[in-house]
Amino acid sequence: MLAKRIIPCLDVKNGRVVKGRSFVNLRDAGDPVEAGKQYSDAGADELVFLDITATLEARKTILALAARVADEVFIPFTIGGGVSTIADARGLLSAGAEKISINTAAVKNKPLITEVAEAFGNQAVVVAIDAKRQAGKNGQWWEVFISAGTTPTGLDVIEWAKEVEELGAGEIMLTSIDSDGHTAGYDIKLNAAVNEAVSIPVIASGGAGGPEDMLTVLTEGKADAALAASIFHYGTYSIADVKDYLRNHGVHVRS
Repeated sequence: MLAKRIIPCLDVKNGRVVKGRSFVNLRDAGDPVEAGKQYSDAGADELVFLDITATLEARKTILALAARVADEVFIPFTIGGGVSTIADARGLLSAGAEKISINTAAVKNKPLITEVAEAFGNQAVVVAIDAKRQAGKNGQWWEVFISAGTTPTGLDVIEWAKEVEELGAGEIMLTSIDSDGHTAGYDIKLNAAVNEAVSIPVIASGGAGGPEDMLTVLTEGKADAALAASIFHYGTYSIADVKDYLRNHGVHVRS
C-alpha cells in the first residue's frame, strides 16, 4: 500500500510566500526558499511552489526560484505558474524541479499535456484543476476555473479530470476555490468524485484546518495526498503533528 503524502503548498507572489482565502486577500507568509527548507527538514514528503500571478501578469514562472529551491531542498518539489510551452517545462525541470504544474495552459492548449508527458514522462506532469461549485438544472456540479481562479471555462471538473488523464497527466492537483484558505475542511464530495473517476493520483487542496481534515480527505475523499498551506505557514500544526495523528488513525504515512 502506497503511503499517503503530506505536501505543504507555497503560493509565491513578488518573491514572497502568500496565503489568502478563496484566492484573494493575500497575506505575507515568508521567504519561499527558507520555508521550503524548513518543511523539508520537518518531514514533508514533497513541496509545491506556485507563482500565482504569473499567468495574470503574462510572464513566466521564476526559473531562479526553482534553482534556489533545488540548492536548499532535498525532497521532490513541483513548480508552476505561467507554464505554457514545452520550453517552460524543460527549463524548470532542468533547474531542479521534479514535476511541473500546468493549469491555464492545459485548458487552452490541451496537446501541451501530451507533449510534456512524452518528452519528460507522465510522472513529471501535474495538471492543476481549480474547481468551484455551481448550481445547475440537474443539481450541483463543479466548474473548472483558470487564470488564478478568475475565469470560468464551462468545463465540468469530473470530465476534465478524465480528459487530462487520457492526455497523459501523471497526477492531478485538485483545489476547491470555495474551501481554499477557510481552514474549514476540504470539499470531500469533490475529491471523492474525482478520485472515483480517474486512476492517477490526486492531491487534495483547499481547506485544511487540521489533521482531522486531512484524515477525512485521505479516507472518505480517497485522495492520494493532502496539500495544506495556512496551518503550516502560521504554525498552527507541524508536519509531525499531522503525521502522528494520521498514523494513530490507521493511515500509512512516511516517517
